[in-house]
Amino acid sequence: MIRISRYLKPYWIYILLAPLFMALEVYMDLLQPNYMADIVDNGIANGDMNYVLTRLLIMLGIALIGMLGGIGCVYTSTVAALGFGTDIRSDLFRKIQTFSFSNLDRFQTSSLITRLTNDVTQLQNVVTMSLAMMIRSPLLCIGSIIMTIKISPSLASVLMIALPLTIIGALFVIKKGFPLFRQIQSKIDRVNTIMRENLAGVRLVKAFLRKDFEEDRFKEANQELRDIAITAGRIMSIGMPLLMLITNLSTVAVLWLGGIKVQNGTLQIGELIAFINYLTRIMMSLVMIAFNLIAFSRGKVSADRIREVLMEEPDIVDPSENRSNTSQEPKITRGQVVFENVTFSYSPDGEPVLKNISFTAEPGETVAILGETGSGKTTLVNLIPRLYDPQEGRVLIDGIDVRQYSLYNLRKEIGMVMQNSLLFSGSILDNLRWGDPDADIEKAIEVATIAQAHQFIMQTPNGYDSDLSQGGVNLSGGQKQRLNIARALMKKPKILILDDATSAVDMATELKIQQALKQWDHKCTTFIIAQRISSVMDADKIIVLEQGRIAGIGTHEELLASNPLYQDIYRSQLGKEERVYA
Repeated sequence: MIRISRYLKPYWIYILLAPLFMALEVYMDLLQPNYMADIVDNGIANGDMNYVLTRLLIMLGIALIGMLGGIGCVYTSTVAALGFGTDIRSDLFRKIQTFSFSNLDRFQTSSLITRLTNDVTQLQNVVTMSLAMMIRSPLLCIGSIIMTIKISPSLASVLMIALPLTIIGALFVIKKGFPLFRQIQSKIDRVNTIMRENLAGVRLVKAFLRKDFEEDRFKEANQELRDIAITAGRIMSIGMPLLMLITNLSTVAVLWLGGIKVQNGTLQIGELIAFINYLTRIMMSLVMIAFNLIAFSRGKVSADRIREVLMEEPDIVDPSENRSNTSQEPKITRGQVVFENVTFSYSPDGEPVLKNISFTAEPGETVAILGETGSGKTTLVNLIPRLYDPQEGRVLIDGIDVRQYSLYNLRKEIGMVMQNSLLFSGSILDNLRWGDPDADIEKAIEVATIAQAHQFIMQTPNGYDSDLSQGGVNLSGGQKQRLNIARALMKKPKILILDDATSAVDMATELKIQQALKQWDHKCTTFIIAQRISSVMDADKIIVLEQGRIAGIGTHEELLASNPLYQDIYRSQLGKEERVYA
């Protein structure tokens, strides 16, 4: 909580004013019962209506002043809480942006979303209550205890029994309820996971008639959340009746003992009314303190979950953060890529996905990577822009270890088209400008033409200004892939990575893209991961991977003559490929 509380520092003026406003409201509230007793004992008892009206007007003024204090407290505490939540949410988002793929693998996407939303909201509520009710309740409780002792010390002895019982009851409820709150947040994560998967894959769900199955899966997760929330609520529900029982018994005891004192003439009726009023304030304050502590315990769970993200150390460290002179940072100029004895595993104790990989890609070369599913093709190219770091060996670009480049300088010169063709809502031009925010329409047309996307773009209602639906659902798979290629080309990178980037494109269009890339006046080192052998036959170098190891490396002709695995791949696709190149 200490790490989280530092986010309150910018709002110290509001945090200082909120208790002052609340203290003003509490002080005004504490005056009211005294004036009420005065009206009963001195006004009504003597039949002096002028006295009664005067005191009523004073009470009205006190109430208005108290209201202003309450409004001031609500305003200042709300500003502090919202600012606090906004800053945490911003830092969480920035922190997540620094995570490597390994870091992201340790947190589910749905859990990160819950932490950014629900957990931050829980903490905002805690701050609001801390600056409002957790100030009001103790002050009102202490002030009321003082006033009851002032009215009748003997009657105040009732509190010696009531207060410990109330505190013990509240602590019992908190102890039982606290372990359930973490479970509730975990169940919310689970519900968000299923909901996110279904929203992203709704077309697949419908295509495979899995609607009933997914509804049952969501129902199960939703009911688990309901059940644990009901269990927690059931425990919490014990608190209010228990505390109200103690309050009512205390009131009965005060009325009984107070009635005797009134008969004996040692206590006035107005004083008894004021005492009961103060007693009610004390017990209600204790109830509010108990429920605020319950909210704090839930907030503690949320704070721990947020702290887990903030304390997570990124596996990929940007070296520029530790350099005083960033002007001398290395930059990619040629695009030579060298793998030296690289071994990589997704977990320290896991089986290596890549084992002792060594090869060189010269500037301007096209390097193709083939292999069966799970052979490590995507993992290999992910090491080039440092989406992961190898456990052993190193990756060099232009003779410099990629870990020596700033992440900005490294990734600025690498264009990457990943397996999933992801587009964002906005116009086609907006999506292409991810590669170059300052690009003009002419550059967009140039790269779209190379990616064979210009023709279908111009057939859309507004051309390059046409809006894309979320995820580009109003485009075909092949169209999305071509826009992704154009977006990567927009960077004019020194290194271009195409990870199965034309799997949804017909072979004729794929061939046009390859020919356009060869004729492009901007030369770059290109890595191509493909399933079709036609996509890689013209590559300068073909790397064949098998179970994370290099099973062969060379040109198409060299591998066809000497590599059994490549020969098998070629024979399995021979009929299709020969028809394409006939």
